[in-house]
Amino acid sequence: MMKRNNTLMTLLALTFGLFSYTSSTIEAAQHKSAEEAVKSTEKSTDEITPSEIIEYKNIDGISLTLHVFYPEGHKKSNKTPAMVFFHGGGWNGGSVHHFYRQSQYLARRGMVAISAQYRVKKQHNTSPIESVKDGKSALRWVRSNAELLGINPNKIAAGGGSAGGHVASATGTATAFEESTDDKTISYRPDALVLFNPVFDNSSAGYGYERVKDYWQEFSPMHNVTKDTPPTLGLFGEKDTAIKVKSVLEFEKTMKSLGNSVEIHIFKDQEHGFFNQAKYDETILAMDKFLTTQGFIQ
Repeated sequence: MMKRNNTLMTLLALTFGLFSYTSSTIEAAQHKSAEEAVKSTEKSTDEITPSEIIEYKNIDGISLTLHVFYPEGHKKSNKTPAMVFFHGGGWNGGSVHHFYRQSQYLARRGMVAISAQYRVKKQHNTSPIESVKDGKSALRWVRSNAELLGINPNKIAAGGGSAGGHVASATGTATAFEESTDDKTISYRPDALVLFNPVFDNSSAGYGYERVKDYWQEFSPMHNVTKDTPPTLGLFGEKDTAIKVKSVLEFEKTMKSLGNSVEIHIFKDQEHGFFNQAKYDETILAMDKFLTTQGFIQ
């Protein structure tokens, strides 16, 4: 009996050792693949060209487009996870090119990545409300045209930075404001959120209050989190004056109180916009790990 037990223990030890070795090997391979994708991403957005540009909305004579990046060998018959990014700019300006590098990176990691235009004040003489409406329209268009894009309609993430992070988080919370012409039978809610110093607190203690004070409670994503808010990754700078650490911790507390999945990273000594500058590589790898955990990247 003792010999049999010893043999069993040896087999269990070998099996556990093999499992541990396999798991660590897979994790190391994934990390190496992610690092290689970071290194191969062009440093300047001027060097990056999307695979396709598609109009998703035309309103008041304004054409809004999606700049789409496909993985190598992508087919329209595929059902590939997707990400929709929204650029920053305080709802005033900004460029769809701001998330070209992140989009190219995700395409090289096997996702369909999209950088979306939306209406802003300087270019279109619109309010922050129109920015939110366009964000929801973009998510609805992508989901309803999943077959055209070769994506999985149940695996669409939304992401963005600063005011674009607000637009993205507005699609994942119960904020008001939708385009009256949108098809309301199609959900605009993403299946995950990747937020780079998002402007998600619009109270008097947050950002943009003077511009949105008449409707801030319906506009502020942090104040409209529900149990249906999707798994969220938040990347913040410790010294950000637009989105303060206090608001970040409040958001995290609210998410957890509702049983929602949330992962928060606060980068020491970093200010607003750090994710496209000093900590680009680190935030990209954090995004990669989160999306892998959520099943968007294999």
